[in-house]
Amino acid sequence: MVDLGRWTRAARAGLGSDVAHGAVVPPIYLSSNYTFHSPDHPRDYDYSRAGNPTRDVLADALADLEGGAGATVVATGMAAVTLIVEAFVPVGGRVVMAHDAYGGTWRLFTMLAAAGRLELDVADLTREPSRAEALSRPAALVWVETPSNPLLRITDIAAVAAAAHANGALVAVDNTFSSPLRQQPLDLGADLVIHSTTKFINGHSDVVGGVAIARAGEQAERLALWANALGLTGSAFDSYLVLRGLRTLDARLRVHEENAHAVAELAAAHPAVRAVHYPGLPGHPDHDLALRQMSGFGAIVSLDLVRGRPAVDRFLDGLQVFHLAESLGGVESLVCHPMTMTHASMSPEAHAAAGITEGLLRLSVGIESQDDVIAVIREALDRAR
Repeated sequence: MVDLGRWTRAARAGLGSDVAHGAVVPPIYLSSNYTFHSPDHPRDYDYSRAGNPTRDVLADALADLEGGAGATVVATGMAAVTLIVEAFVPVGGRVVMAHDAYGGTWRLFTMLAAAGRLELDVADLTREPSRAEALSRPAALVWVETPSNPLLRITDIAAVAAAAHANGALVAVDNTFSSPLRQQPLDLGADLVIHSTTKFINGHSDVVGGVAIARAGEQAERLALWANALGLTGSAFDSYLVLRGLRTLDARLRVHEENAHAVAELAAAHPAVRAVHYPGLPGHPDHDLALRQMSGFGAIVSLDLVRGRPAVDRFLDGLQVFHLAESLGGVESLVCHPMTMTHASMSPEAHAAAGITEGLLRLSVGIESQDDVIAVIREALDRAR
């Protein structure tokens, strides 16, 4: 029997699993509750918050792609972050967070720290000695985001995992920017992985969702227990949409990445651009690590414009194809200004530490014609000089 690869398994996730009628595409189970055989004999499913057949097909597919023992599908990416904190961080437990984490993650952890729920240390996990100092003391959880949002920094997952485990910490990796087809953190030593499935896994900007995946069976069971208790689990219809998107993930990523690489090369040679953040470029400081750790560089390109915010406004004025909007990973191209949009909740000090400037733009490069994408970006950069 052929040992099918990740790409094929993603394309075929859940197909042919219907035993009732032989439907190729598995049905959506929208029922909120299920009958019992008798008062003390429930069926496999009893209440949809605790378990749903459609959601479980998606969870099994994502756990398989990440090489995990189990996955819990939740309502949003931030619900996945919350779930890991509640399931694995004791009250007052120490958490080490990457200094350039997504703004929503930064907001959640800083709010929990201010409320006394946990002790938070923020560190640059991509560089020594900052990483060594942060991981030298015991912790409950180390939170890694690689590539990071929006600066596309790459963290050495294996190195972080080794140091964290030596001091009793679990390691969770936000793998949203890569997807399971471009990076497998559990294979590199991480304990937990999350995705905002809203992004590349769904890929069509029409659903909000998240998933938390555990390497060990006991941790997977703990995630499921806490998700049910907290009421974080995702809906059946959202799970169906994400599962449908998952089947085209490999095909979409290939076009995304071809377009993104072309945009990055254009921007790197343009005088309006101070810096291009894209790990696929040989000049990126983490390019060699990305080559070792990832099998593709993703579709996010961030540009720091020389003339700051005025250049941003000129770049956006008349921009075609790219919509000014938050989120990323859809088939359509998007652009956002992190300082005032996705990372607006961060303090000025946190912006400065993370390297988020007024001139920074994050591009989620879609699957439109590469000629058109390049033409509109060139035109926008010429305006931004």
